[in-house]
Amino acid sequence: MQDETHQCMKNLQAILEEAGLSFANVIKSTIFITDMKRFAEINEVYGQYFTENYPARETVQVAALPKFVNVEISVIAVK
Repeated sequence: MQDETHQCMKNLQAILEEAGLSFANVIKSTIFITDMKRFAEINEVYGQYFTENYPARETVQVAALPKFVNVEISVIAVK
């Protein structure tokens, strides 16, 4: 689960950087996971990408995700 979370965050980082932004610009994130019991693992990795001004966040357990992944993260960022 931690590897998948790191990959999600690296993908988001690349998209943010392409737009001239960083995680400091993120104001909201949504985390979709298939097993809420694994939240602590995801949260540990997720927290490594934010240093201050943590964005609003919601976490939702879902029955399944595309391509049978275990975690999916989306963010909203502003300049």
